Amino acid sequence: MSETYIEESRLATAEVSLGSLLPPGAWRPALRPEVNPRQIGDELWSSAFDKDQLDDRPLYWQRLILAQYLRELGAESSDLLEFELASRGMLGNQFSGGATYRVLVTGFDPFHLDDHIEQGNPSGVVALQHQHKQIVLAAGRAEIRSMIFPVRYKDFDEFLVERVLETFTDKVDMVITVSMGRTGFDLERFPGRRRSVSTRDNVRQAGGGSAEKPIIPPHLKGPEFVEFSLPAGEMKKCMGDFPVNDNRLVTTLEQGEIEAVSLAALESKTAVLGSGGGYLSNEIAYRAIRHIQEKGSLVPAGHIHTPGMRGYDQGLVQKISKQCADLIESAIHALVR
Repeated sequence: MSETYIEESRLATAEVSLGSLLPPGAWRPALRPEVNPRQIGDELWSSAFDKDQLDDRPLYWQRLILAQYLRELGAESSDLLEFELASRGMLGNQFSGGATYRVLVTGFDPFHLDDHIEQGNPSGVVALQHQHKQIVLAAGRAEIRSMIFPVRYKDFDEFLVERVLETFTDKVDMVITVSMGRTGFDLERFPGRRRSVSTRDNVRQAGGGSAEKPIIPPHLKGPEFVEFSLPAGEMKKCMGDFPVNDNRLVTTLEQGEIEAVSLAALESKTAVLGSGGGYLSNEIAYRAIRHIQEKGSLVPAGHIHTPGMRGYDQGLVQKISKQCADLIESAIHALVR
């Protein structure tokens, strides 16, 4: 089966298991041939984000449903790409002219869907809750824009992270990437350059690396490790249902697992696992920080791993998203004082 259609191939199973997740008729929409794919993507994104949103799954499945129907109506590949990017908040999602401090927050799609078709992703919820959020500052206001990334190696290989950030780099004051992780909140201190896990993505592709032979993603240049630059000390004070950890654990070919005391201490080492792991969570952190560095910018950036979730648990999502919102707000206030 073509990679393009693997995610859509789960729709029949999802409709049986999750049919009530979407309104009646949503699983079989009737679209007019003259409809504009970009506009549909914009409308899908606009209808999904909300400060009280606790479920990222309707957006994910509705995107696949609409992509399938647009293709059946004869949409060109370029139009389908515009639809997808717009539905992720990646097109035209700019800050207003009145923002004093501008923050970009990113999340991820659900994944592990072959094992748990009902899977949600708290990081997607965080993104949906933060789009257009405003935070009052001592002088002025912070404004947040958000977006949700696919869990697909191919998109990262084609520099989707960098291409999207390029439209924001000169206009943003902070970048926070978020994904689902372990048992608590981890502030990933030292993202690594290489892929080294067997975990497959949402189109059942592997990253190609292993613990013995970690690989560099195609054409990805830069040092073996980069460093989180958000105010971890202030963020660790955000008490809630979960501990907040300034995670410095990395794995290198030369020393195995170590707790790195500084970026300088990792200078001559080969990354196996960054503090964010060896999957796309680690990679988005590395790519975002590296892109900012290459632009010669001092914009603070870093990755937050939320506690993990198997399937979907609304109570757990509510706790995670509330504490993550506190982490984001504390980072903003700490750097705008």
